[in-house]
Amino acid sequence: MKTILGTLITLTMLANVACAPARETIGEQVNATTMIAGWPETPRMVAKEMIEKYGPPDETTASMLIWHDNGPWKRTIVYREEVPHAFPKQHTDLLEQFVDYRVRPALFDELAEYDGSVIVERTKGEMSARCDKEAMNFLALNLANDIVAGRRTVADARRVYAETAKAFMTGNQTSAYVTGLQFRPMSGAADPDTPAPGMM
Repeated sequence: MKTILGTLITLTMLANVACAPARETIGEQVNATTMIAGWPETPRMVAKEMIEKYGPPDETTASMLIWHDNGPWKRTIVYREEVPHAFPKQHTDLLEQFVDYRVRPALFDELAEYDGSVIVERTKGEMSARCDKEAMNFLALNLANDIVAGRRTVADARRVYAETAKAFMTGNQTSAYVTGLQFRPMSGAADPDTPAPGMM
């Protein structure tokens, strides 16, 4: 009797341990879903899409959901706040996705001219794109990489962005530029700079 009882207790404990991660994941997803319930429609829908694709976020606040190392991204953030953006057509930016990437400071102006929602951080060694669709973030970063590599001018990149985005949105064409990164994120991309004279 004692042996049977001990076995039952052990099996129950093992079952609880096995189920703990699932319960935690479900709890995190419910928490994120509850958090975004009061968000505006577009951020709420994009947040749901990211949860369906990448699972519950690693961090949840009243103003953003954050995933780390999800898919090809170093980080993904869905913001409650929407930032109006008119290129290539009127929409709002609320989905920002990051990769490790180093850009020569001389090219910062070109990237800003190409797309104000492509953001480069020299010190951290990151480049991000912020839009309302993941496909458009892929497109923005792939064309930014082409500019950095010298394969496209700013004007050409803007033209290709607009044409590809229009084709994607009308369902007439699916370019590889909207389905994934066409370059490898850079390891060791951070640039901490050097101390100024006398500031060691």
